[in-house]
Amino acid sequence: MRSVLIKPLLTEKMTHLSTATGKYGFLVALSANKIEIAKAIEKKFNVEVINVNTINIKGKTKTQFTKKGRFVGKTNDVKKALVTLKKDQKIDLFEQV
Repeated sequence: MRSVLIKPLLTEKMTHLSTATGKYGFLVALSANKIEIAKAIEKKFNVEVINVNTINIKGKTKTQFTKKGRFVGKTNDVKKALVTLKKDQKIDLFEQV
């Protein structure tokens, strides 16, 4: 079985969003769909998921100039999930760290 959840998003914006509205952000596998994400979060954190929004972010092209010429590379593609929990439920992310 493949891993759906990669890691939680622990930023200042996500921390404020989780305390204010009960939404949590996660980096997920590129091939994961909303149903798989919801089931994985419900199983891992023992909470009830109401809604899942996903965001696909394409990798950027990076160019580096060296003595031997130009080197062109690309950063990885990323998929983020914004999960809304049932009211009065929360995930303690620092407990898992």
